[in-house]
Amino acid sequence: MAEPFSGTDTVQFRFRDDEAVDHAAVTVDAFLGQSNASAVRIEPGDDARALLPQIGQLRLVEVNFPSFMDGRGYSSARILREAGYTGELRAVGDVLIDQLNDLRRCGFDSFQPDQPLDAEDAARAFAVWPEVYQPAADARIPIWAKRHGH
Repeated sequence: MAEPFSGTDTVQFRFRDDEAVDHAAVTVDAFLGQSNASAVRIEPGDDARALLPQIGQLRLVEVNFPSFMDGRGYSSARILREAGYTGELRAVGDVLIDQLNDLRRCGFDSFQPDQPLDAEDAARAFAVWPEVYQPAADARIPIWAKRHGH
């Protein structure tokens, strides 16, 4: 069985009211090979769809961004949220200020960056676009729908 991930243990931003998972996440392969894990970590190249049959037992899914240039984690988040995953979805790794708003739109609700981010800059980044043009996992109403009374 694969070792759990430890990395940096500091979640800098969390947009949830429930209690945080207090144990380490396992790899996707380890999760699929056992029945009792409730936290998993998706690496680039892992297929988030493999988790869908057991999505109900997951309380935490960490998605690793080893490089800010690797955007595969955005797709993993969308796949999980569109499949109905309601647990914590955490972006970990090389998470930058410029990505925060888009990561939230894809469904991430907690953030564990490798390097701490400035709290004031992050607050501005999360609020940078109060209106949106397309529906996404964050459930904000697109401006065109507001304009047409939807």
